[in-house]
Amino acid sequence: MGHKLEISFLGAAETVTGSRFLVQAGSTRILVDCGLFQGVKRLREKNWEPFPVAPSSLDAVVLTHAHVDHSGYLPALVRDGFAGDIWCTPSTAALAQILLPDTAHIQEEDARYANKRRSTKHDPALPLFTQDDAQRALERFRTVDVDRLFSPASGVEARFSPAGHILGAASAWLTDGRSSVLFSGDLGRTNDVVMRDPAPPPAADHIVVESTYGNRLHSDGDPHDLLADVVTRTARRGGIVLIPAFAVGRAQAILHVLATLRREGRIPELPTFLNSPMAIHATELFLRSSGEHRLARHEVAEMRAGVELVRTVEESIALTSRRGPMVVITASGMLTGGRVLHHLFQVAPDHRSTIVLPGFQAAGTRGESLANGARSLRVFGEDVDVNAEVVTLDSLSAHADADELLTWLRSTPSRPSAVSVVHGEASAADRLRSRIEHELGWAARVPAMGDTVVVDRR
Repeated sequence: MGHKLEISFLGAAETVTGSRFLVQAGSTRILVDCGLFQGVKRLREKNWEPFPVAPSSLDAVVLTHAHVDHSGYLPALVRDGFAGDIWCTPSTAALAQILLPDTAHIQEEDARYANKRRSTKHDPALPLFTQDDAQRALERFRTVDVDRLFSPASGVEARFSPAGHILGAASAWLTDGRSSVLFSGDLGRTNDVVMRDPAPPPAADHIVVESTYGNRLHSDGDPHDLLADVVTRTARRGGIVLIPAFAVGRAQAILHVLATLRREGRIPELPTFLNSPMAIHATELFLRSSGEHRLARHEVAEMRAGVELVRTVEESIALTSRRGPMVVITASGMLTGGRVLHHLFQVAPDHRSTIVLPGFQAAGTRGESLANGARSLRVFGEDVDVNAEVVTLDSLSAHADADELLTWLRSTPSRPSAVSVVHGEASAADRLRSRIEHELGWAARVPAMGDTVVVDRR
C-alpha cells in the first residue's frame, strides 16, 4: 500500500489550548486528544463551531491525559456522532469520570447563572454539552497500561509512556507499521513536587511536542519558601489566601506543600478549605495511585488531614461570606469558571488578601489579566476591583520548562525526521522551534490551525 501517515492540526496550533490532532493511515482516522478551547473569546467561540471533521468518520480517540484542554470536547464529539473507543491509561479514565461530568455541570451552571443575571447576549444561554452527554462519552472509554502495545483501530498500533504532569498523563506513540509519530502530551517537570519524572521518549519518525513554557524557564525559588512567606504575611494582615488551582494536579501539590509547612511549623495554623468537589475526588484518587507519584501513603493522608472539604453549593456560599485569615484552594486554575469566580467578589477587593496563581495562565483568561497587573476583573457581567496582592508561583507549575523540554527531546534514541511544536502561545512555540533547530539540529516547524503534514521516515 502506498499510503502515508498524515497528521492534521485541528487545535493547539499557535495556541496553548484545544488539543486535537487527526492521524490518518489510509482509511483509518484516529483523533489524538479532544480538548476544549479556553482563553480569549475568539478561541472559546471555536468550541461552538462544528467539529472540523465529521465525528462519525473517526475510528478511535487516543487520549494523552484528562485535563479539559485535552479531553473536554469528548461529550460533544460523542453526542454529534462519534461511535468508536476512547483509549487512555487507567488513571486518565478515573480522572475523566470526575472531570467530564464536572465540566458539563459548570457549563450548565454558567448558562443558568447567565440567564438568571441576564449577563448574556443569548436568550436563553445554553450549555455547550450536558451531564448526560458526558456520561455517554465515559461509556466509550477503554483503558490500557503504559508501555503496552495496543491497536486503537485497524492498521494502527500505539503505546503510552509516562509523561509526569498529572496522574495518568502519557505520551502517545502511534505507527502504521511503516512510519511512526509521537505526541508528547503535556510533559511534567523533572523533580516535580509530587509527580514522577516523564519517561524518555521512544524513537519516532515525527515528534509533536508541547511548548506551554517553550520560551521560559521556571524560577529557582523553592515553592515551600514562597508559599510560607505568602501565607504568613497574609495571615498577619488578617486576609484570605485564595489559590485558584487546577483541580487535578496542582491542587494536590499545593495541599502537600501546605501540609509540609504545617508539620514544620513554618506557617500559622489557619483554617484551610478545599472548595472544589473535583479536587476532592482527585485527591481521593491520589490515595489509590501510589505508583504514579512520589508521595508516601502517610504524606497523602497528611495532605488531607488539615483541610476542610467543601462539597455542597450551600457550604461554598457560606465560605464566600466568611472573613480571614484563612486559606482557600479552589478551581479553576485560570479563573475561567467554577467556584473561584464567587470567591473573587470576596477576596479581590480586599487589600489584606492575596491571590496566588500557581500555574500557567493562558492568554485571555482572568488569570493572565491578574498576572499582568489588572486592577479590575469582569465577573458575571460586573467589574470587580483588584486590591488584593497577586503572587505568581511558577515554581509549582506542572509543565516542563524550555530547558526540560529540550532535555526530553534530546533523550530520544534516534533523531526524528521532523518536529511539530504545538500547545503553546505563538511566541513560546516559535522560540522552542528555534532552539530545536539550532541546538539539536533537527527540522522543526510551528503548524497553523488546519495544517496537515506527511510523516517522513527517518
